[in-house]
Amino acid sequence: MTPHLEAKVGDYASTVLMPGDPLRAKWIAETYLTNVKQVNSVRNCLGFTGNYRGHSVSIQASGMGQPSLSIYAHELYETYKVDNIIRVGSCGGIGNNVAIGDIVIASSASTDSNMSKLLLGNNIDINPPADWNLLESFINNIPKDIRYTVGNIISSDWFYHPDKNWFRGLDKIGILGVEMEAHMLYAIAMIKNKRALAVNTVSNHFTTGGALSSAERETSFTTMTEIALETAIES
Repeated sequence: MTPHLEAKVGDYASTVLMPGDPLRAKWIAETYLTNVKQVNSVRNCLGFTGNYRGHSVSIQASGMGQPSLSIYAHELYETYKVDNIIRVGSCGGIGNNVAIGDIVIASSASTDSNMSKLLLGNNIDINPPADWNLLESFINNIPKDIRYTVGNIISSDWFYHPDKNWFRGLDKIGILGVEMEAHMLYAIAMIKNKRALAVNTVSNHFTTGGALSSAERETSFTTMTEIALETAIES
């Protein structure tokens, strides 16, 4: 038990899928898992453990942003001895190499936050990577008709950025998308010698404009979640 997770040690599986939205965590658990047990409700940041095709898998919401995710990643890795966290979320696309509805697999994650400097000390900037085995497994489970791209993303502390053109030029250095969590997940996993992967559906596009409809968002997220679950039972 921790200040933010009421689960007992042993309640979480070795691999955890981590959406930001608690209701999405509940939907994944109820849709895909059998013998589901809710293991956390503190602050309504819901967590569940159940079976997927005979394997124990957990789902734990992180809330929004790097500070919130850092709490849950730290406690899962440190107290509950979780080995793998797979973030399943959404991002805004950048540049012409990604389209709305694509899956972006973050091989690494940059940031505009100072949190990881404090984590490492010595004012060091890092661009932490995904775990290669998780990344390779996810790619191998993608159906042939699904569009995906692998590369660097950026995790921003801003949702309503004061500079509406702040993202311009990021595509020229290979940034594929913007979200708010992956960098800190990867940094904590690196520090603790654990494994992490962040995958995101492109729900809107900074460069070209446009966004998924509610129905399209649901379908796209479903596909990504199913691939993540297959990856989870191979990890």
